[in-house]
Amino acid sequence: MELGLQGRTAFVSGSTQGIGYAVASALAAEGVRVVVNGRTPAGVEEAVARLRAAHPDAEISGLAADFARADQVSRLLGALGDVDILVNNVGLFGLAEFDDLPDDEWDRYFQVNVMSGVRLSRGLLGGMIERGWGRVVFISSESGVNVPADMVHYGVTKAATIALANGLAKRTRGTAVTVNTVLGGPTYSDGVAAAVAAVADAQGLPVEAMKGAIIGQNRTSLLERFLEPREIADLVTYLSSPRSAATNGAALRADGGVLTSIL
Repeated sequence: MELGLQGRTAFVSGSTQGIGYAVASALAAEGVRVVVNGRTPAGVEEAVARLRAAHPDAEISGLAADFARADQVSRLLGALGDVDILVNNVGLFGLAEFDDLPDDEWDRYFQVNVMSGVRLSRGLLGGMIERGWGRVVFISSESGVNVPADMVHYGVTKAATIALANGLAKRTRGTAVTVNTVLGGPTYSDGVAAAVAAVADAQGLPVEAMKGAIIGQNRTSLLERFLEPREIADLVTYLSSPRSAATNGAALRADGGVLTSIL
């Protein structure tokens, strides 16, 4: 299927690895000019080099910024210019007991997981509306719908991103701009892979056995395995395209069937 993305420009936050990198790669394969992002210049340069090697005909660049820092986000927006596609992907996750998590950690999660999308959308969505076309895609999680007890802080921020995207979509009424959310399920990203490997090593188990044991604890998974980052990226790429014009203000699942509600 021709997605009609050739020549568009996209910015993907948190895209030096994992889901963000997979999204950047999928967009580049469709002829999109892609701007990748990470916290450090070295990480951004390495991701840009990998993407250029994988997609030699694509136009790839990068900008470093720490999304926990409002001043760095402001500088990034000043250097970025106009984009057609904004993928709000950057995020933190981690296990933590609710009673033990201090206010500064709650604030750090909100700054990165929620305020990154607020600041980028505030800086870029208006230009899309003025120019008459654009796509904003938030990467949320099934944990924003079914908040886990051992990651309340994470689930709360992911629920907030779903609400943020839905509210922003209402600002696009009557335009060719859309704002949608992807609810990802358990995904074998770089960070998850490292965590699984560490636990497997500590317990003296093969990594594949540990992966199966972790997914086995999730009794509602229909996929019964971790998702691959590219499987999230495929849905994001569709939502970034003109083909998705009738989808706006929606939260679409790529969760492997983890959520059990009909809608």
